[in-house]
Amino acid sequence: MTRQLLLIGFIFLSCVGYSQNGINKDLKIELDSIMKSDQILREFVDSETSEGRKKEILKEVGRENDPSFRKNIWSAINKQDSINLIKIEKIIAVYGYPGKTLVGEPTNESAWFVIQHTSKIANYLPMIEEAAKKGEIPFTKYAMMQDRYLTQQGKEQIYGTQGQGKQITNKETGKKEFFNYISPIQNPEKVNELRKKAGFTSTVEENAKRLGIEYKVYTLDEIAKIN
Repeated sequence: MTRQLLLIGFIFLSCVGYSQNGINKDLKIELDSIMKSDQILREFVDSETSEGRKKEILKEVGRENDPSFRKNIWSAINKQDSINLIKIEKIIAVYGYPGKTLVGEPTNESAWFVIQHTSKIANYLPMIEEAAKKGEIPFTKYAMMQDRYLTQQGKEQIYGTQGQGKQITNKETGKKEFFNYISPIQNPEKVNELRKKAGFTSTVEENAKRLGIEYKVYTLDEIAKIN
């Protein structure tokens, strides 16, 4: 009887600990897996990823013996993004946004990454904003998504988080080349002040450097005329 009471007491305390913690462990595992699949191929195409690490990634995704995979990497990324979005939309339909309270950190950013990499930002931006205001995800994530949505709409971004590129003709050589730039900003004079307020620890200039872009202020009209 004493042993049974002790066992019941242990189960009860375990349940209390789970409810106090509030972490859905199964959902966390699922989201961590989705997050890895979202990031691993993007790590592969990152210019700073070493050849040794790229070989490790190919082995991890089971493509080490597929010579065509490197050429079709973006097709593979887009396919994985579509699969991940289906999974995330099902999760959101059941739980709402899976934030810090439900799955902990940094798992609370998993759904954000998937949505950020799709064309459905408009569908979820209000939900992301609400989650950010409640502290379920960092406010910087909402700021980045808002910037991406604005640039997708052909509008000026707010926080200077997004870079873009376009193919242009070099006037001196006549050859085609890729022109990278930080997307036009609504209020470039105050952008660093806004970034700090939003929680960013870097300036717009530092962020541009991280993206491998030389920072220069452009208007939408100026970008349209660069060809």
